[in-house]
Amino acid sequence: MSDIIHEVNKIRNVPHTELRLLIKRVIVILSSPRSGSSLIKSILASHPDIASLDGEIEPYLALTKNGFGYNSDCDAIDFVSNLDQLADNIFDDLTVPSLEPMPAQQLKEKWKNRMLLQFPSLFTDKNELIKLNKLFDETLHSASIDKIFDEQEWQATMLSSLFRNEPWRICYYDGKFHSDRRIYFDEAIKIEEPPFVLPRRHRRQFAKSDIDQKILLFKTPPDAYRIGMYENIFPNAEIKYFHLTRGYAQSVNGLIDGWFSPVGFFSHDMERVGMHLDIKGYSDTLKFGKRWWKFELPPNWKDFTSSCLEDVCLNQWISPHKAILTSGIKTTRISFEDFLSSPASITNKIVKHIGLREFKFQAPFQFVMATEIPKPMRWKKRENQLLEIGKRCEVKEMMKSLDYEMDPGTWI
Repeated sequence: MSDIIHEVNKIRNVPHTELRLLIKRVIVILSSPRSGSSLIKSILASHPDIASLDGEIEPYLALTKNGFGYNSDCDAIDFVSNLDQLADNIFDDLTVPSLEPMPAQQLKEKWKNRMLLQFPSLFTDKNELIKLNKLFDETLHSASIDKIFDEQEWQATMLSSLFRNEPWRICYYDGKFHSDRRIYFDEAIKIEEPPFVLPRRHRRQFAKSDIDQKILLFKTPPDAYRIGMYENIFPNAEIKYFHLTRGYAQSVNGLIDGWFSPVGFFSHDMERVGMHLDIKGYSDTLKFGKRWWKFELPPNWKDFTSSCLEDVCLNQWISPHKAILTSGIKTTRISFEDFLSSPASITNKIVKHIGLREFKFQAPFQFVMATEIPKPMRWKKRENQLLEIGKRCEVKEMMKSLDYEMDPGTWI
């Protein structure tokens, strides 16, 4: 693993910058997994004064030897290693919205660097990297792709061209719903967690001249266990936190779906630490179930390696919210249910709170990081199971702490 990480860093050759010491404003969305943070982040990222990553900070933590398997035995990070290198990777990815598409050479570099995170074992091979660069040149300079203006269509066309001989790899990407359970994530090395994201075309690189006007936006559920990390990365910035909530039934249902997904949410390879999982309803039913832990890894995860899947998922809902509530940091709370009921109002509530002008985002919005096409009351497909879980004291207590009712009729 260390050799691959070293080679990926070498090929990516990310330039050094001192911008981390100059950043003035940062916002961080804290949440449990499957709470809608990816959707809200994608909408906020379209604001002209917000700078964001294409995905999450997780792969850059891995590249700089932070987190599970490096300086932690879970997703909590008490001390951030290699701060400058971590910041360099962040700024290499960081972009702001632009009316003009990114120049072809910059896009090529963005895509190459992203592919190295997604398929490190493949593209650290010199010959495969040469082939990839040739395909980039061929596709980016084709007359047909210049005529595509829709972002999703453009990305899909790029993927189809790059993986024309291995189309099954496209199943690992966000939004590529499929039902073929024979295809599952089986990469030897993982740096970025699937579903994979792609570079956005109508963006431009964050620059020093943006510091006074732009706010940096970050979100990833494991950040609930890393309070203080962004203060270390950006020591001169004001950090504002939003606590995004969602009821237990909707969240746990989404988590169970994700654990069953053959192509998504593979976060931690337990073979790296010489462990095999024995999670009932998961390890005993899926090919990858003994090897791969999904979603965030709470500090108490070792207590659940032999539990049933619903208990693992419930803990992944309770633990991050408990960490946020007991951290003592000031947060502004937003419920995903309120957002779904009034997306424009809640989005502009966030924007106003951070001191930016209101804006209109494109509707209907594109759902991201979804295991299937979203629909209301999806939790009802496991209604009996989830209502039984709701009888537990710890569930009732956390629901009350997050200002939710235990009336299922109020659960969207």
